[in-house]
Amino acid sequence: MSLYTLVLPLLLLVSITSASHFWGGTISFTPKGRNPDGSYRVDFRYKHTFDSCSQSLYWGTCRSGQCGSQTNLELGIIDDSNGRYSYQDNWCQKEGVMTRSLRSDTPFQLTANSCCWVSLRNSIVYWDLPILVDLGVRSDTNEPNSSPHATMISFVRVPQNCPLAYNFIGCDPDGDKFRCGTSRSLPSGFHLDQNTCNLQYTGWGSTGYYGFELYVEDFPNQHISLTYSDGTQSIRAPLHAGRRRRAPWWASPTTPWGGWYQTQRITSAPTPRTTTTTTTTTSTPATSNPWSHYGTPLSRLPLQFVVLVDVPAPSCSEGVYLPKFLHPTPNNRERLHAAINQELEIRINATASVSVVRDLIISGPLNITKDRTTSGEFVLRWTPRTDDLGQHFPICFIAESKLGANFYQSEMRCVVVEVELHQIAPEANVICSENFMAIELETSISESIKLHVDHLRLNDPSCTLYSNGTHVFANMSLNTCGTTIEEDDNSLFFKNEIVSFDNQNDVITRINQVEFQFFCKYPKKSSVTLEFDTHRGPYVFIQKGFGTFSYQFEFFRSSQFQYRRDPKSYPLEYGLGERMYMQIEGISSVNNTELFVESCKASPSDDPQAQTSYSIIENGCKKDETVQFYSNHDNKVQFGMKAFKFIGWHDQVFITCSVILCEAGNPNTRCSQGCTNATASPAVHHHHRREAPIQTTSHYVSQGPVRLSRSADIRDAPSTVINNGLNMNLVVIAGCLLIVSAMVCGAVIYTKRPKIAYQPLPTSDS
Repeated sequence: MSLYTLVLPLLLLVSITSASHFWGGTISFTPKGRNPDGSYRVDFRYKHTFDSCSQSLYWGTCRSGQCGSQTNLELGIIDDSNGRYSYQDNWCQKEGVMTRSLRSDTPFQLTANSCCWVSLRNSIVYWDLPILVDLGVRSDTNEPNSSPHATMISFVRVPQNCPLAYNFIGCDPDGDKFRCGTSRSLPSGFHLDQNTCNLQYTGWGSTGYYGFELYVEDFPNQHISLTYSDGTQSIRAPLHAGRRRRAPWWASPTTPWGGWYQTQRITSAPTPRTTTTTTTTTSTPATSNPWSHYGTPLSRLPLQFVVLVDVPAPSCSEGVYLPKFLHPTPNNRERLHAAINQELEIRINATASVSVVRDLIISGPLNITKDRTTSGEFVLRWTPRTDDLGQHFPICFIAESKLGANFYQSEMRCVVVEVELHQIAPEANVICSENFMAIELETSISESIKLHVDHLRLNDPSCTLYSNGTHVFANMSLNTCGTTIEEDDNSLFFKNEIVSFDNQNDVITRINQVEFQFFCKYPKKSSVTLEFDTHRGPYVFIQKGFGTFSYQFEFFRSSQFQYRRDPKSYPLEYGLGERMYMQIEGISSVNNTELFVESCKASPSDDPQAQTSYSIIENGCKKDETVQFYSNHDNKVQFGMKAFKFIGWHDQVFITCSVILCEAGNPNTRCSQGCTNATASPAVHHHHRREAPIQTTSHYVSQGPVRLSRSADIRDAPSTVINNGLNMNLVVIAGCLLIVSAMVCGAVIYTKRPKIAYQPLPTSDS
């Protein structure tokens, strides 16, 4: 036996093994002009999913035409199963950006193919991802032809008894119409609408894994010609122009697309055509035209994936077992805009009442990231690069939940992101420090949109903005002016926004609303020495009639209130039932003022709107039976209570209070009313418009976190609060090293959508 006969089977075995367990893939192309040597540059974006992140595609087969050579490849992981499934269902999706250099702009067909698909019920074994590329200069745009861009989650699942539709979103930079087709018959229970690219599962198909080999092709809106560098032309017709149904292009894989474009010579000298592989191009006999029904497409892309028809679900209603998307999740087919070198943020929220939402499966461009905040929202972030300018990028996502050993998936939603040079936004600068952040931005957005400081506000309208005529300025501590805190596994985000308004008292508007979102980002781990101070410093405010005033919220060691707890000792530790002593002090340049604590509540975070909370003081009245007030100082409120913890995973407590500063001794202020019945409306006092204010607006102040000491004995606990939520973990341990970065998300001009109104979770004492 010869050495050749021994080695060849081994090489084939290695090839099959290295490319096995294929879940699906797709590819598209974008012309990028000419290289310095006159050759053509084309970028290909392709996605592929295998059962391991170590596997990748090789685009080495040129079936016809001049496929050129690869000059650059950037490859990265988009998403993976991260071990949450059984071994059989593990998957990893990558995207590659491949640059090829071509000697000609004439059409060609490139493919990657091998063995094997994952084990499929419809018995597909070998996989093939052919793409038809036509770079001819179009007569309607005078630009080289570009392909559509489409994407799909490579592994989706649907309960056997639940009808579901997958709408493959596509976008074409040339504005062409596109359609979808299938390379082989569909499994029972599935139907493809070729004109809308809508794959429908009608229900009650046989359980199992099914492979789908679809394709997307585009057609012009009118008759056009394509002109090539070798002097030839070809004609393309609209989608509806054909008469007879064509033969399927996949029927004869041994014949490499002979006759897939027809040319008309416009120069007299014939130019010989060569190919970059040993595959020869044959002509289609004159008696057969495979494009007679729809005509020759401008391009054709593969779109391949696996659908698992899973065991039946007890209910097919969204939001029960199958996750349901909530605000602020973008709608399916929504178009978003992004700017070069500016981070795009997409927020996604999903819920299920019986199963538990565990993850979000995504498919998007290279370098997209996925995080989950402690509030349960998913956040996708992506920063376009210069080379992405003018392109369209589809992003698809599916929420996944789990109950026992069963997984459930939501509908698939997809958005299209268009990359622009600049968004409609002024120049802005955000400055972050340990305890403060500041923003300055230009007042001119465009020729027609100007900003005026009197019509701008922060999340907290009582905080003042300043202007020098060309710029608007705002500065605030990290816990004032409505700044919200968001946390994921790696970072803390302190967020605020500047919004425009007609009149502070209006509830409607008939002009464009402008919103600027900005934030400071503090990574939890870093090698630099800047620290984020867990202890909250003074809360500083400015209000007409009161000038600059501040609140200081501190914990003290005893009821004598002589020694405050060291700011460096935060998070504070108490035993269950141990008394905590707190003081809030109001400091104002205006004499004769008094401080009133309207409400206080405890929550696992210092967000005043936290869903999980426990009321301590309400309408100036004690709600917790252990609360005791210690002083009657005009500008200080001192009180104490017994320490408690939330039942569940919350291991810390923040105390957040609503406070007001009033003119002392004035009977018409909220301070003078003291404790009021929550069901009764407070007295209404009328004042002339020019009368000086006698009290400030209500402001939130917060301090913490407070944690239980490790030696605390739960049997000694007199006070515990029930909580059904997840671990918020909104704290940075003192001494954690941080980096500070800042970003302006940009100005969005839109009609503002209403925000969700959250209801506090039920609480009780035990």
